[in-house]
Amino acid sequence: MAQKATVLRPVITLESTAGTGYRYVTRKNRRNNPDRMRIRKYDPVVRRHVEFVETR
Repeated sequence: MAQKATVLRPVITLESTAGTGYRYVTRKNRRNNPDRMRIRKYDPVVRRHVEFVETR
């Protein structure tokens, strides 16, 4: 049963679009978000909120 849950909610990496190389690691639900995620989160290197994009 654990394998089905890990396939449905894989671990993904979100990388900053500011070019700092800062990353967040999170999980996402493939059924609700099949394409790449784009989220505005805080980047401590530039000290402001920027858009983070899912990397593969």
